[in-house]
Amino acid sequence: MNVKAGDRMVDVAAGRVTLADRRTGRTWAVDVAPYRIGVYPVTRELYGRVTGGRPDGPRGLPVESVSWWDAVRFCNALSRHEGLTPVYDLAADGESVGWDAAADGYRLPTEAEWEHACRAGTTGPRYGPLDDIAWYRGNSEERIHEVGGRLPNPWGLHDTLGNVWEWCWDHYDTEVYGTYRVLRGGGWFDEHWSCRASVRRRSHPTFRVDDVGFRVARSAGVRSADVRSAGAR
Repeated sequence: MNVKAGDRMVDVAAGRVTLADRRTGRTWAVDVAPYRIGVYPVTRELYGRVTGGRPDGPRGLPVESVSWWDAVRFCNALSRHEGLTPVYDLAADGESVGWDAAADGYRLPTEAEWEHACRAGTTGPRYGPLDDIAWYRGNSEERIHEVGGRLPNPWGLHDTLGNVWEWCWDHYDTEVYGTYRVLRGGGWFDEHWSCRASVRRRSHPTFRVDDVGFRVARSAGVRSADVRSAGAR
């Protein structure tokens, strides 16, 4: 499957999402502005084509074993590849990054954007029966699968639950975990309770493992020819 994350996106309307942290019992509401998000997680084929390296294996599989820093650098590379302005300003020390809100390029979704898109207007823990919508330990045969192999959510997004965890922009909890970033969605090796729209996971931004990938987002602005609309009211 030759999936191009750069031109396979949906428009997501503004909304409000309530995030929850099971560890602390805290909940908080976030208003989300209109944005675009990839229909699929970034694939090995796209990642290799944009970066010029890695990965081996079937091209339609989600790229995995990528760190948060790898994902951020990819977003800038994809932006340049398509003639867009990179969103991220990476410091020379390689340990800090700024976000240019005026840039029209690719970026990671925020945690609130991710959950808003995953839920797609639904209110339960999942947007459908888990075996129909996600690859997880119960049906994955303990391996990763090509993107798009399970049913999409109501806004046309595939694999937001299961297959690979997805990096988000946000810090998890700077007071307790410092630079750790948020991961969402569950993966192919996870039990069913991890594949829910509200589940939060955290890891160091240099962490790489074979069930962690990402998908790209863009702030509302320039439209590409293949953008479809989602979440319109």
